[in-house]
Amino acid sequence: MGRHESTRGWYGKVVGAALGVALLAGGASVWTAQAGTEAQADTGTPAGNKAPAAAPRTPVKPVDASIAHASDAGARGLNLTIDDGPDPRWTPQVLELLRKHKVKATFCMVGPQARAYPDLVKKVVADGHRLCDHSVSHDTAMDKKSEAYQKQQILDAERMITEASGGVHPMYYRAPGGAFTPYSRKLAADRGMRPLGWNVDSKDFERPGASTMVNTVERELRNGPTILFHDAGGDRDQTVEALRRLLPRLLSQGYSFGFPIR
Repeated sequence: MGRHESTRGWYGKVVGAALGVALLAGGASVWTAQAGTEAQADTGTPAGNKAPAAAPRTPVKPVDASIAHASDAGARGLNLTIDDGPDPRWTPQVLELLRKHKVKATFCMVGPQARAYPDLVKKVVADGHRLCDHSVSHDTAMDKKSEAYQKQQILDAERMITEASGGVHPMYYRAPGGAFTPYSRKLAADRGMRPLGWNVDSKDFERPGASTMVNTVERELRNGPTILFHDAGGDRDQTVEALRRLLPRLLSQGYSFGFPIR
């Protein structure tokens, strides 16, 4: 599992669209606090000098704090994970493909995206997929920041996703770029969110072409069952096309899709 060093840059490209929706939805998104969050990283206080909202206190059962990789779908089981959304253009296309092939996936959502597009979060849940907390700001250097900052990033995103879904709690936590710490893993696990890694990186963030992505996934499946794709953060047309080709191929090879074991 490697670190995505380039993932923070996409926020500046899409913040305008997400912000507009979020503001219309009733209040500035935490996306508007990206710069402020960076500046106040050691305090854990979002921009605007407002204290972070209280973490949800829904009944949750603590889970294992080790990083999950195994699949509940058996020896030929795979875990498809989709990061950084939801996105109004790409998430519906991904959902359509998953529905067509009867494949379930885990959606690792960035908190402000979930808050901006609650209808999409609810559609993900309604289709039988699972939710994963992917932080507030997608800061791939989270492991270098204070515990207060890590706590704000994880728990604020947990709250946003839970509220956007209509009360469905995320079952996993994926650190941006794999930037886990012992503290963040335990914090997430105590909130019922199993830390979630990946074994197979499609490299779709680099837009290498759909054929290259398909070949990369098939080649790296020997590393483990958990596959990483993205449904936000830029143009994901290659991702959609790669999934269009990959899902039927893997199913025809006897693979099945499940969820990471919690």
